[in-house]
Order: sequence, then C-alpha cells, then structure tokens
Amino acid sequence: MKIVVLAGGISTERDVSLSTGSMIYRALKKNGHKAVLLDVYLGYEGKDADAIFEKDEDWAKEMGGISEKNPDIEQVKAMRPDGDKNFFGPNVISICQAADVVFMALHGENGENGKIQACFDLMGITYTGTDYVSSAICMDKGITKDIFKSYGIPSPVGIRLKKGQKQAEKIPFPCIVKACCGGSSVGVCIAWKEDEYEAALKEAFQYDEEVVIEQYIQGREFSVGVMDGRALPVIEIAPIQGFYDYKNKYQAGSAIETCPAQIPEEKTKEMQGYAEQAFKALRLKNYARMDFMMSEQGDVYCLEANTLPGMTPTSLLPQEAAAEGVSFGELCEKIIAAALR
Repeated sequence: MKIVVLAGGISTERDVSLSTGSMIYRALKKNGHKAVLLDVYLGYEGKDADAIFEKDEDWAKEMGGISEKNPDIEQVKAMRPDGDKNFFGPNVISICQAADVVFMALHGENGENGKIQACFDLMGITYTGTDYVSSAICMDKGITKDIFKSYGIPSPVGIRLKKGQKQAEKIPFPCIVKACCGGSSVGVCIAWKEDEYEAALKEAFQYDEEVVIEQYIQGREFSVGVMDGRALPVIEIAPIQGFYDYKNKYQAGSAIETCPAQIPEEKTKEMQGYAEQAFKALRLKNYARMDFMMSEQGDVYCLEANTLPGMTPTSLLPQEAAAEGVSFGELCEKIIAAALR
C-alpha cells in the first residue's frame, strides 16, 4: 500500500512525533509498503511530489532523537514564512490524497485536537486513529474529566481555571497543575505549597489559556491501551526520580516499565474495565490509551485519554501489545486495518 506517515508539526511534542513517525515508517517499509515519512508543517518541496511513493529514499535518516526538554518551536516556524497562512506544508495535502491511508504519528496541538482529522474528512483522506469529534474532546482535559464524572469513571477531584480568572475554590496541597490542552506532561507540575503552586500556574499558562488543577494521587501509575474497544494488558510505570514528566517519558532508562503489571487480578480487571468504558464514553475509534493512578489505599483513578499514543522506542502501547505477542510491525498493520474498515 501507499502510506504517508504524518509527523512533526509545531506542537510542543514535535520531537516525540518525529520519533514516533520514524519507528512507524521503518516498520511499514520492512512490511513491504511504499511508505513516506512527511512533516505536516514543512512538507515536501520537490518537483516530483506526484511520484513520491516511487522514490527510493530513507525518509527517516535525518530524524533526531528526543531531547530532555521540549523543542524550540519558533525555530521551526521560522523555516516557513507562509506558516501563518497555511498550516500544511508544501504538497502535504496532495501527497496524502494520493495515499491509500495516512498513518497519524502526530502528537499535541494540530495533531490530536481534531482539526487535521476534520480537514481530512472533508477531503476524503483515510487516516488512522479516532475522528475529529473525539480528538477534540480528549484534547481538553477539563471536558474529559466532565465526561468521566457523568459516566461514573473515577477521576481525581479537580477544577478548571482560565488565565486572569479569580479562583473560586481551592484544591488542597499537594495538587497537580497542568495545561488543559497539553500532552507529554508538558506544563505539568506538582505543588506542595503556595509558592510552588504559583510557579506551577505560571508554567502551565505558558502553554494554554486554561489549566486544570486536581488532587495529587500518591501511589502507583499505570496505563491501559485499548484496541477497537478491547483493553490490552495493564502496564505499570515507575520513574527512577520524580514523576512521569517529559524527561522520564522519553529518555531511555528514566523509568521502570512492567507489563503485565504486577497487581492483583481484580485490580487489573477494574482498570481494564474503566479503560474500555472511557473508550466508549469518549466516542473513541481505532485505538487509544488511558492513564491511571492507583492510590496507596488501592483506589483507581482515570487521569486522561491519549488519542494518538506514542510509538517511540520507550512508548507504552507497543509494550502492551508485545505482552500479547503482537510485534511492533504487526501492531502497525492492525491499526491500519482498523482505519481501512
């Protein structure tokens, strides 16, 4: 098949997306597909764009790794003087229209917020992952929490706060402060006292006009992937230092990941049940991943949903699939098959 692996962009998760895209691209090439790795923002400026799938080229050879800090997006924007007039880079739309399917390897804003999915729907472009409605819902952590509450899915107590708005109620310390529409734990801080709380707000408001403040759950962290409505094995994440922030997510050796998680069977079933329930409540399709905390008392809390889970060397979903005997290449094929259905 002719497949575009769409990555990059100008979100704070650009590096993660490029790493995800490189892994997927190499797997699809190994599986015999005519695959192209394309940066959604920078595009392809060659005059042979109409024959791009016939080019014998390693599209991932110049892709870098993931640094400890999120990338400088202003440098990327400077590469496209016309970027404020058209988000899509040169020839991106025409190349995607020529493909049998677009494998969405995007993360963060203008990747997971539904805008690209809505555009592709209007243009008849088939893509992996969920649709524009559920993408937009899940990108907003505040809306996601509201839906969890209405469906009886346990989630940490929290409030939403807009920049400049007076806070009407207080979440007791320690609390978590995070950008409402961020990802990869960018703009997420734990506050144990007032000065840390003020610093956390300042940090989060750098990335979004609205933040979510919620109770901090002391305990163990888990994640559950869902494929076509069915939960995968539970994986536990234990950072060596601190919490599961941007650095600990993407720097190899920063966290110990155990799959299947070493927890009682009833807790496994409870978490998987909530993951499947969240998948349905949020109107998700194809695949997704739900993040959980389990308190020291054994209570389970669903934190959020990830509509385009990472597929990097340290990502969780591929590890969960591997626990069921599904290789990375096979996982990519399953995702594509679901999109084509």
